[in-house]
Amino acid sequence: MDRTIFAVTVILLALGIAMVFSASFAKAIDDAGDPFYFLKRQLLWALIGVPVMWAFSHIEYGYWRQLARPALYSTLLFLVAVLLVGAARGGAERWIDFGFFSFQPSEWAKFGLCIFFADYFTRIGPRVQDFWRGLGPWLLVVGLVAGLIMLQPDLGTTLAIGGMAVLMAFLAGARLGHLVGLAAVAVPLLIVAVTQSEYRWKRITAFIDPWADPQGTGYHLIQGLLALGSGGWFGLGFGLSRQKIWYLPEQHTDFIFAVLGEELGLLGTLTVLALYAVLIWRGFRTAATAPDTFGALLAAGITSIIAIQVVVNVGVVTATLPITGITLPLLSYGGSSLVVTLAAIGILINISRHCPQ
Repeated sequence: MDRTIFAVTVILLALGIAMVFSASFAKAIDDAGDPFYFLKRQLLWALIGVPVMWAFSHIEYGYWRQLARPALYSTLLFLVAVLLVGAARGGAERWIDFGFFSFQPSEWAKFGLCIFFADYFTRIGPRVQDFWRGLGPWLLVVGLVAGLIMLQPDLGTTLAIGGMAVLMAFLAGARLGHLVGLAAVAVPLLIVAVTQSEYRWKRITAFIDPWADPQGTGYHLIQGLLALGSGGWFGLGFGLSRQKIWYLPEQHTDFIFAVLGEELGLLGTLTVLALYAVLIWRGFRTAATAPDTFGALLAAGITSIIAIQVVVNVGVVTATLPITGITLPLLSYGGSSLVVTLAAIGILINISRHCPQ
């Protein structure tokens, strides 16, 4: 077992719980009248997620091949269901409300597709180099899932899943020319999706010049940068962020990295990024040394989706990427994301058990 993956995951999880409490304290009082509201819920999900991670780390990863198609079918079912009966929040229908908890199907989609694509590319073998017989079915699944997620709408998750799918296809042996050709088609479609949506276009203009509308479209980015800048080298101290108190939106979810930077400073943010870098490195190392194709592709898919989310979230908070609405794995508040991520890391740990140390 790769103890480094386990140790880094536990450290990030513990830090995430602490930061969720710090970032959400004022909001919890304002929204629920209980300063521990978000902390208690995140702790509950962690208490569910950690045993799930442990259990999955002891299930032979080859078992998941049997569930590859059910993983795809359940992904499609949940994504259709959220469009029909989903709960709307912030203008998007991304959650299925069960009363005592909400489930975000797109979080499951990220890792459900990892399992399906790992099995699919293992089954077809060299046929992956044939565009129609190899990449055709893969492209159909990617397009169908991406279309359903875009209807929520959720461009950030669509791009994350697309990036993961392309990487897995490349590692499976797909021709680079085929993937470049698909990218040449996808980019114009992405431009159309952005320019034809008013709120997406506003996010682009806010990214280019947030100060053009500091109280409107640029507000998120400006407040995030102010939080990071206020932290200096060593931060204001745990719990002492000022921006989280009714200035910084989504302070415990999308912008928790900004609160972390304000309270723990540049050294704190660099430490967290170093932990993520170690987790990602060990994940790809597991993929490179896995004993078979399925294990290698599954490890690469899981690691890549975590890596993409980290890069995009930190890029948004530091204003190097437009706002997309992607959370930070293991740190941001959110039950669906936390439990599914821990489960996926459990699978990654099991794959590492079969790798030479």
